[in-house]
Amino acid sequence: MTVLAIDVHGLVKRYGQRTVVDHVDLQIGTGRICGFLGPNGSGKTTTLRMICGLLTPDEGNGTCLGEDIIAGRDAIKRQAGYMTQRFGLYEDLTIRENLDFVARVYGLADVNRQVSDALARLGLESRQNQLTGSLSGGWKQRLALAACVMHQPKILLLDEPTAGVDPKARRSFWDEIHALAAEGITVLVSTHYMDEAERCHEIAYIAYGKLMARGTAEEIIAHSGLKAMVVTGAGADRLAPLLRDAPGITAAAAFGTALHVCSPDADAIRAAVARVLKAQAGLRAEDAEPTLEDVFIHLMGQATDNAVAA
Repeated sequence: MTVLAIDVHGLVKRYGQRTVVDHVDLQIGTGRICGFLGPNGSGKTTTLRMICGLLTPDEGNGTCLGEDIIAGRDAIKRQAGYMTQRFGLYEDLTIRENLDFVARVYGLADVNRQVSDALARLGLESRQNQLTGSLSGGWKQRLALAACVMHQPKILLLDEPTAGVDPKARRSFWDEIHALAAEGITVLVSTHYMDEAERCHEIAYIAYGKLMARGTAEEIIAHSGLKAMVVTGAGADRLAPLLRDAPGITAAAAFGTALHVCSPDADAIRAAVARVLKAQAGLRAEDAEPTLEDVFIHLMGQATDNAVAA
């Protein structure tokens, strides 16, 4: 039986007339990696902060790490690591000096050993005396993660952690995240990258404050009800504008040299694709699987922008 690290119900957060998070329910097992996806301003970060005691919900209740998210906020925060979207360490200190400072803030015993262990774990030993301000985005990311896990948290919040980081550094980062999850740390990640979402054990898609979909990437695609077709042949990718306003079509986009068409209505897809085939000779069409991106674009189209509603 899975032990729940997070079990929250009906979370609501309002700012003035705007409901930023609207009755969100969420359960996440210990040692799981849950990816939070959604458009900018959708409430992802606000939800993460309420779960981990950094914000008090206006409505709702639940537990995180067995502690009440309202009455036990301080206890939750002591067991949480939070990596913000914007790098927040001191750029005029070296890597080692930054980690030494963080260790002392947490009141860790044997600071030198703790810092050395953190340097070794994240592969930072060779650069420990380098000024932080001179680091690339990937190395800053490693340092930020090292700082987050020094106090051995049981839950880790990562707010768009790989923005602006090269693919190799992203892969290395995700290898470390999975290693931490294997040790029993529960990880919550907000991201805009579809490939990163697929690296998570499960996904929560939030659009304008509402939880729109929940499950593994495969489950979300399977339950979306979407259909897709791919058109190939010379110039197929240039025909997307013909279909973007076609009746029933959710998305029509170029994927390399191919045209990818998606809709919940199979008849609408066939009619749209027939239009493309008629417009240009030499094209071929075949059924395809919808992508995670297709699903999220479709869900965004069903959601109401809460900023406009307010």
